[in-house]
Parts: sequence; structure tokens; C-alpha cells
Amino acid sequence: MLDNHQKNIATFIHLSTFSRFIIPFGNFIGPIVLWMANKEKSAFVDNHGKQAINFQISILLYALVLGLLSVPFFFFNLFSSFDFIDIDPFDGIHLNISEPSPLLYIGGGLGVLAILGFILELVFIVIASLKARDGEVYHYPLTIDFLK
Repeated sequence: MLDNHQKNIATFIHLSTFSRFIIPFGNFIGPIVLWMANKEKSAFVDNHGKQAINFQISILLYALVLGLLSVPFFFFNLFSSFDFIDIDPFDGIHLNISEPSPLLYIGGGLGVLAILGFILELVFIVIASLKARDGEVYHYPLTIDFLK
């Protein structure tokens, strides 16, 4: 039988991921500290702690992949607009901004995807916190199970 203390600890494990807005890497430090201190006391808390940590590691990996994909598109688009043949040291560098590159659309699409992913991450954390408060088990979508 779950008591309120276990539900509260599981809820705070999920909510502690918001500490990243105050402390660097707080989204990892908060859940790990709460989970490590309470994982032997309850299987419910252990399950929610693993879910929160797995989700944060998965989000980090997805963000790194998205960043590695979008940065080259940004730089290729930036340098493709320079006219390197017509550089006059007295007149400056002329930029061609008349026609956007397809690379700009790809990079912009990846940026929109990153913003959408951030919003969904916040929504999933709130949903997981509410499920933990109600004593239900929650599995984050698209989470890689590092801790089993």
C-alpha cells in the first residue's frame, strides 16, 4: 500500500528536473539525489526515479543529435550567402539575401522541432508528476531504458 510520503517523493523526483532552470545539470542532480536516497524504501519511488533519470538522459541524447544535425546546416547557410569572389576591402563583404537557401529551411525546421521537443518535455514532466501524486506508474514516451 502506497502512503502519501512515497507519492510525494516520487512527485518531487519528477518535479526536481525543473531545477535545471536554477542549477546547471539540476535536471540530473535533483532526481538522482532523491532517487538514491529513497530507492530502497519503496519500489514505487524506485520505478519513478528510474523513469525520470532515463527520460532526462534520453532528452539529452536527442538534443545532442538534433544540435549536431542543425549546426552544420546553419554554418553552411551562413557561408553559402557570402560572395567570396567579389570581396573588396574598401567596400566590404556583400551578402546575398535575396533568395533563402534550402539549408535555411532545413535548419529552421530542426529549430522548430527542438522547440516543440522542449515544450513536450515540460508537458511530460508535469503529467508524470501528476501520475506519481495519484499513485500511478508512468512511463515517459520515447524513453531509452538505461536504468532497469
